[in-house]
Amino acid sequence: MGITAGFGANGDREGWRAFLSGAKKLFDDYGDIPFVHWHHYEKTHIKRYIERYGDPDGIAARVLTNLLDLHTVTKNAVALPLPSYSIKVVEKHVGFKRTQDEYGGSWAMAQFILATETEDEGERNLRMAEILKYNEEDLAATWAVFEWLRNKRPMSP
Repeated sequence: MGITAGFGANGDREGWRAFLSGAKKLFDDYGDIPFVHWHHYEKTHIKRYIERYGDPDGIAARVLTNLLDLHTVTKNAVALPLPSYSIKVVEKHVGFKRTQDEYGGSWAMAQFILATETEDEGERNLRMAEILKYNEEDLAATWAVFEWLRNKRPMSP
């Protein structure tokens, strides 16, 4: 289930409310589960949304408390022979393969802007589907790294 900002003047606010509602449901169903993510983006943006739209029920604060940055875990757990610890670099190292030829945070933002600017609902839906696919693959890549780390055996002394 992907949650995205809507279109129009209140789309961003509605997206934030939908995120909080979805997070509340996860907490209600599973308790204080970790929200696994890669690097600082999620933490930074959740704080921005709290400043912008508030956190009336404390759900966003609870999400912040439960964030687990797999980027930090990975850097602290293993030394990789890679030029960076970007998810796009690490995912390839662990064998994850994406299906999209074009992707990335900047690409997704550009697609979203194009989706907001078009009056063609078919084109808008196609762009949003591509963004959701990219996000799904980011989640799958993060999970692949998590599983790879989980299956590493400690070195013998």
